[in-house]
Amino acid sequence: MARPPLLRRLVVAAATVAPLLALPGMAQASPEAGATCYDPSTPLTVQEQRLDDALEPGGAAVGPTLVRLAGFDRQVDRFARDLCRVRTPGQADRLVAERGRQLWQTAVDRAQGRRPDLGSWDRYDDRPLYWARLHLTRAVRQWRAPYALDAARRAELVRTVDRAARGIDSVRLPASPHVRRVLVSGFDPFQLNGPGVRISNPSGAAALQLDGRTFDTPRGRVVVEAVSLPVLWGGFDEGVVEAAYGPWLRAGRRQVDMITTISQGRPERFDIERWAGRWRGGAPDNDDVRTRGAVPDAQGWPQPADEFIETTLPHERMVEAGTGPYRVVLNREFCEWPVGGTPGAGQKVCRSDEPTPGAAAAAGGGGDYLSNESMYRANRLRLGLGATDVRGGHLHVPVLGLPDSGTALTDDAFERRRRAIADQTVALVRAGASAP
Repeated sequence: MARPPLLRRLVVAAATVAPLLALPGMAQASPEAGATCYDPSTPLTVQEQRLDDALEPGGAAVGPTLVRLAGFDRQVDRFARDLCRVRTPGQADRLVAERGRQLWQTAVDRAQGRRPDLGSWDRYDDRPLYWARLHLTRAVRQWRAPYALDAARRAELVRTVDRAARGIDSVRLPASPHVRRVLVSGFDPFQLNGPGVRISNPSGAAALQLDGRTFDTPRGRVVVEAVSLPVLWGGFDEGVVEAAYGPWLRAGRRQVDMITTISQGRPERFDIERWAGRWRGGAPDNDDVRTRGAVPDAQGWPQPADEFIETTLPHERMVEAGTGPYRVVLNREFCEWPVGGTPGAGQKVCRSDEPTPGAAAAAGGGGDYLSNESMYRANRLRLGLGATDVRGGHLHVPVLGLPDSGTALTDDAFERRRRAIADQTVALVRAGASAP
């Protein structure tokens, strides 16, 4: 049972200023490990460094506080202790994969109401999973392995625990010809600098609500699996989208019937994006990295070189489904570099009809950031693997915003907005999957 709103606000206010209990990832988290298990001088990523960010001087760090409030601190603590007991490469491989999957499943179970033992913090909150995952990657990065561990192997361990904790290793789709198989993805929170450290991403919240769900529709049973994507150019370069979608777009009994990448977009409306474009605009990612230019090829995957890829989602059915409360529209906009010019130089031309033959993409309907690229990469795979009967596209959900108070981690209105967006996203995916 949820706490009454007033009591919850008092608890949240206290959580933002109360001293934080010792959290794992540091050497002192495990008495058995002694002082040599973790090396706090090992450089961290920008994301991992934000684990120390507070909203005011001397206040509690936001990320670890959210981890604790959602009850994930026990898993994080256990991972830190058990990593210190690892003695062989095989043990390390098994531990990071297993515990990453466990964290993802715990987050899904909590989001869908199956883990009341984890406390009464809003189960639609996607942020605890994001920050707990960073605790795990930080621990692996700073771990003093008892065997020779070069940079490449450590990076592989980090990648394994990260992807496992995104649900990528947990996708299970049935082979039955009597069900429709759907795979979707949400995103991590982003724009986390400064006060943004409190940010939630409703597309990530929706993914947690969708993972493992089944729907009985007039067209038959629908089975949905979900994953969470990083807001990292480097993660995309390493093939995280292809790892998530590629195996399920190959021909076979478990091939998906629909894929939908999902991200946060514009205020007060859902956009079904008509076009994805092969262009990165250079905005900073969660590690404050910028990159600009054509979307790179995905090594090891067949793929076309289309500048634009058009959605094949049943957008009319989704728009007319009456999912409410937010408006749902088909966004026809796109931008291109003039034919004969140099992509990235000069003025791009934005339109809402059809791309000019021979023109290079400057932006899809969803812009030129990782949202657009997730649609482009997933559907480039769809076409490259010959899965032309599979429906695919992108859904931008409304902007959530922040809690009203500058120091609160949540409030009632913030939670209502996130729940409404996530629930309508579930309804839209269901409407798309059940379309003729």
